[in-house]
Amino acid sequence: MTGLIAFREIVLKVHSRCDLACDHCYVYEHADQSWRARPKVISPEVISQTASRLAAHARDHALPSVTVIFHGGEPLLAGTDRLRLVCEEFTRALAGTAALDLRIHTNGLQLGTRHLDLFDEFGVRVGISLDGDRAANDRHRRFADGRTSHPLVLAAVDLLRSAPYRHLYQGLLCTVDVANDPVAVLDALVALEPPRVDFLLPHATWETPPVRPDGVPDAYARWLLRVFDHWERRGRPVPVRLFESLLSTLRGGPSLTESLGLAPTDLVVVETDGTLEQVDSLKSAFEGAAATGFNVFDHTFDQVAAHPGVRARQLGLAGVSGTCRRCPVVRSCGGGLYTHRYKADGSAGGSFDNPSVYCADLRELVDGVEGRTGPRETAPELADPAVLARSQQELTRVLLARLHQDLAPEPGWARAWELLAAVERAGEAGEAALDRVLDHPFTRTWVLAALDALQEGRRSPAAEGQGAARRLTALAAAAVLRGGLDLPAEVVYRDGEVYLPTLGLLRLGEPGTDGRAALRATGDGYAVRDGRAEHRFGPAAGDARWQPVRTWSPGPDAAPVALEDLDPHRNCFARPPRLRLGAGEAGEWRARLDAAWGLLHGAVPGFARVAAAGLTTLTPLAGGPRAGGWGEAGRHGPGALGVPYAAGVPETALALLTGGRRARLQALTEVADLYALDGQWEHPSPWRQNPVPVSRLLADVHERVAVEAYRRATAAPGPAGSDLIHQALDRLSGAAELTSTGKRLVAELRWELKAVDA
Repeated sequence: MTGLIAFREIVLKVHSRCDLACDHCYVYEHADQSWRARPKVISPEVISQTASRLAAHARDHALPSVTVIFHGGEPLLAGTDRLRLVCEEFTRALAGTAALDLRIHTNGLQLGTRHLDLFDEFGVRVGISLDGDRAANDRHRRFADGRTSHPLVLAAVDLLRSAPYRHLYQGLLCTVDVANDPVAVLDALVALEPPRVDFLLPHATWETPPVRPDGVPDAYARWLLRVFDHWERRGRPVPVRLFESLLSTLRGGPSLTESLGLAPTDLVVVETDGTLEQVDSLKSAFEGAAATGFNVFDHTFDQVAAHPGVRARQLGLAGVSGTCRRCPVVRSCGGGLYTHRYKADGSAGGSFDNPSVYCADLRELVDGVEGRTGPRETAPELADPAVLARSQQELTRVLLARLHQDLAPEPGWARAWELLAAVERAGEAGEAALDRVLDHPFTRTWVLAALDALQEGRRSPAAEGQGAARRLTALAAAAVLRGGLDLPAEVVYRDGEVYLPTLGLLRLGEPGTDGRAALRATGDGYAVRDGRAEHRFGPAAGDARWQPVRTWSPGPDAAPVALEDLDPHRNCFARPPRLRLGAGEAGEWRARLDAAWGLLHGAVPGFARVAAAGLTTLTPLAGGPRAGGWGEAGRHGPGALGVPYAAGVPETALALLTGGRRARLQALTEVADLYALDGQWEHPSPWRQNPVPVSRLLADVHERVAVEAYRRATAAPGPAGSDLIHQALDRLSGAAELTSTGKRLVAELRWELKAVDA
C-alpha cells in the first residue's frame, strides 16, 4: 500500500485488569466496556505474532526505530515471566531491523526490584501515574475499598529514583482536576525529580463534558496557567511536555504531544487478545469507537494504517473542523485531542468533526502562554541586526561544512580545505580576512549551487569537487591576500583567469588555457608567480591583467559597497547581470546611485539607514526597471542587491529601498521561523487576484509599508495604499501560521505604518 503513515509506536496491552479503582479511568469507567470480554493477560501467541508483524512493518517502511509501550489495565499484573517473554520476543524480532524503544506505563503499586532488574536488562523505561500531592492523588486514585494508594506510589517512585535504576525513570503522568491546588500539585511532582511531567486533561466529549465548577468555561486553562506561572517562577525545574509543546509550536516547531498540534498519529493499540485498535482514549466516546475489525493473526499493520478512522487522525489541518481551521491558534492546539471532539449528532456513530469540548480552555491556554512568553520567545535576530548578521555567518559556515562532508575525499577539495583551515589558524588577521570572503554574498550562492548539483545527481562528487575546489582555493587565496598572511596560496585558473572573491579578476593566460599560479601579499599590493615570472597587481599596480572589484559609498560615514560585476556566481537574480561595466559606465552608475541615495535619505531617512546598514554588494542587472522600479534580492547571502543598470534616479531609489526590505525579510526567514505550515492556508490579498500563502502576504506588506512612506514623502505617482496595507495587516494578525516572532514583526509593521500615517 502507498501513501500510508507507518506506525512508530505500539501500545501493547499486556494485562486488561487493574489493582486500583480510579473513578476517572477511561478504560473501566467510560463508554466502551470491551475489556470485560478480553483475556486478563496477553498470551505467548499474541506476543510472538505482534512482534513478527511489527518487524515486517518496520522493514517495509525502513523505520529507524519503533517504540513499544507496555500498558493495561495495570501491566505489572502480567508478572515478570510474561513481561520477560514480551521483552525477549520483541528484541529478537526487531534485531537488525530497527532500534527498539521499550517503555511501560504503570500506577507503580506492584513495582519492585524484580521488575526493575528485568527492565534494566532490556532497557525498559518506566512512567508512573501520579496526580500530585496526597490530597490530589486520593481524589481519584484509590483502591476499590477506598484506601489511599499514595504511599505505595511514592515508594515505587523512590525505588525507581534509586541509584541502580534511575536511568529507567521516564517521568510522571498527572491527570488534571481543577479541584486540586495547582501549585501544590506541581511542587509535589517536582519534588520527585522526574525527567518529565505530562499533564493530561481528563477524557471527555460533548456527550459527557468535563466537570466545570461554577460553570466557568475556561477553568482548565486557568488551572494550567497557574501551574505554568509557578513553573516559570521556579525556573522550569523539570520539563513539562504540555508547556514545551506549546512553546515549540509558538516558535514554529512541531507539537510534542498527541493531545495538541496537527501532527498525524502514528500509534496503534494491540489488546490482550490480539485485536488491533485505534488510540485507546476513543473508548471515552462510545462503545466500539476504537475498533478496526482487525487482529494481529489475520491482518498486517498496513491494513490498520489504511483504516478510515486512523487516516482521519492523520489529515493534519484538513482533519479538524471548519471552525478550527479558521482559528488563529489551531497550529498549537490542533483542534485538541481527537476523542474530545466527539458529539452524537444523530448520524451513525456520531461525529468528530467538531471543536474540542475543551475549546475555550485550549484557546485561553495558548493565548495565555504566548502572552506570558512572547517577548522572550521572539527570535533575537528580529530586533538586533548584529545577531542577524552572526546567524547568517553561521548559516554559510554550516552549509560549507555540509558541502565538505560530500567532497572531503576529493584530493583537490582536501588541499583547498587545508589551506582554508590554515588561514583560520593564522590569528586575528586570518580570521578577519576569512570572515570577509565567506561573508561575500555570492559565496552562499556557490555553496547552494554545489549542494543542489550533488543532491540532484547532476554531477558526481569527483566532478563537482574539481570545480568546487577551484572556488574554495580562490576563497582561501583571497583571504591570504586580504590578511597579508605568509601562506602558500596557490590558485587554479581556467580559461586564462581566476576570480578572487571580494578582490577582483586576474588574467593569467590566453583564453582557453588552464594552469596554476602562486599568489602572495606584498607591502603595497599582491604578486603572482606563474612559472618563473612574478608580476605585481592590486591597488598600487597598473596591470591591465587585473580587474578589481569597484566600490561605492552610500555616504561619508558608511562602509564601501562592492559594485560586483565580476563574480561568476552573481547570476542569481530573476534577470541576468550586466557584463563588466566600462569605466565610463561605472562612473555614470555611481552618480545615479549617489543621487538615488540622496533622494532616499531626504524622503525616508529611517528606512534608508536600515537599508544602508545591511548593504554590502550591488550588482548591475540588464534591462530597464521593473514595474514600480522594485529591486531584487536573489538567492545568495545577505547584503547583496540587484539593481537595473538602466533605471533612472527615482527608480533606482525605489529599487534600493524595496530591494533592501526584501533582502532583510529573506535574511530573517533563513535563520528565524516567522511562520509554519506555509501554504496550508490561503489569504485574500488586496493587491492580487487570487488568495496567497502567508509568506507572500507578509512579503507584500513588508515592502509596501516602505513604498507607501516613500510615495508620500516624494509625491510619487500611484494611489495611496495605507488602507490596503491595514487590511493586509489585519489578515496577518489572525493568521494561524505566524509564530511569536512573526507576530512581533507584524506588530512592528503596524508601528511603521502608524508613523507613515501620522
